[in-house]
Amino acid sequence: MLILHYKGQAIIAMTTNKETTIYDIARALNISASTVSRGLNNHPNVRKDTRKKILIAAREMEYQRNKFASNLRQRRTYTIGVIVPRLNSYFQSRVIAGIEKVANQSGYHLIISQSLESRKNEIVNISTMFNARIDGLIVSIACDTKNLKHFDILFKKKIPVVFFDRTIIHPDCVSVVIDNYKAGYDATKHLIDQGCRRIIYIGGNLCSNVYADRLKGYKKALSDHEIDYHKNLIFTYELNEKSGIEAAEKILGMKILPDGIFTANDVTATAIISKLKQAGIGVPENIAVVGFNNDLVSRVVDPDLTTIHYPGVEMGEIAASTLINKLNNSRSANLSTIILQHELIIRHSSSRV
Repeated sequence: MLILHYKGQAIIAMTTNKETTIYDIARALNISASTVSRGLNNHPNVRKDTRKKILIAAREMEYQRNKFASNLRQRRTYTIGVIVPRLNSYFQSRVIAGIEKVANQSGYHLIISQSLESRKNEIVNISTMFNARIDGLIVSIACDTKNLKHFDILFKKKIPVVFFDRTIIHPDCVSVVIDNYKAGYDATKHLIDQGCRRIIYIGGNLCSNVYADRLKGYKKALSDHEIDYHKNLIFTYELNEKSGIEAAEKILGMKILPDGIFTANDVTATAIISKLKQAGIGVPENIAVVGFNNDLVSRVVDPDLTTIHYPGVEMGEIAASTLINKLNNSRSANLSTIILQHELIIRHSSSRV
């Protein structure tokens, strides 16, 4: 038995182990359940002192609102799914921060998962989120995802999807990206401007639009400056510290060393710089290095790393705003692609002139 006090009046409420409902509060206060419901929602038709009595009773009886049931009546859960390739990526964490900021401001919660670069995991993630009744999905696809067939479960239910970073074009979806072709061109041209002529490109799986486009930009920059393209100067890795060490060892074993390296990932680039320095190779004197993403590590490595700034937080904010706008206004204009500005940040790892 629980005894509540309001303005000197004792209110007796029976307590049990079951969850408290508005009907329990109504019985305790000897009022209707509909009055309790309106009082909990601060309805103006319920007298102020009655609303206060209801709130006190709800708090003392440990009443929890069933938002899930309420949302289902509105055919919404106010939940957005987010799938990223890896959660331990600085860039992806920045995107999630941007998504979360906008989602929280708009009253949405997030369910976040990682595919670990696996389409099979991505399929499981999508199924889990569908069963959790997400209102919409924001996703950067796994490197081995070549089509969107596993997204059909969402498309058929008109659940909106926004892609970011790694994308596949779909007529009903918006993609938020940077111009990876131009970014690849800018990074390579910068190395050429520093006097580099034998430039290695290190990227990820070329099935992914981001790495394929950066490679195309690299090739175009070489072509525009009449530098021959050599396939043996293209390395494909998973892009992490381990792959940076492996790439550096491979480079050190080459008969003719490169004079420039463009790596589509900062963590890989910094591992390469460290390994080159251990071998007595000067950076940038012997080999100039450019990375990608503007990770925190790019600012603490010695020499600090020239890189492409990838606006992760802004990308997350725009992806979330686009999705929520679609949820709130199904007739909103459906832009196919939103392109954000990147920036070449020149630091000591490539500066020769």
